[in-house]
Amino acid sequence: MEISGIISAIVIGIIIGVLGRLVVPGRQRMGILWTILVGIAAALLGSAIANAFDVADTDGVDWIEWLIQIGLAAVGVAAMDRTKVRR
Repeated sequence: MEISGIISAIVIGIIIGVLGRLVVPGRQRMGILWTILVGIAAALLGSAIANAFDVADTDGVDWIEWLIQIGLAAVGVAAMDRTKVRR
């Protein structure tokens, strides 16, 4: 993976993580680093799922892929929030 790929994964992870946090209601007790990590994981996993269902490459904006990624980020944020509360 090239440096541009790493930087773009971080930027996309930030966007997906923040959107995932916006979807989850209430206050989340996690920092920005965890948000970025959850966003990067959701972006990578969401891309793999979109490729598996053959909806990753469409004309224009890949809305279905974005929705999958944001949904996974919301699940990840909610899961991280629950683990933080239990400690």
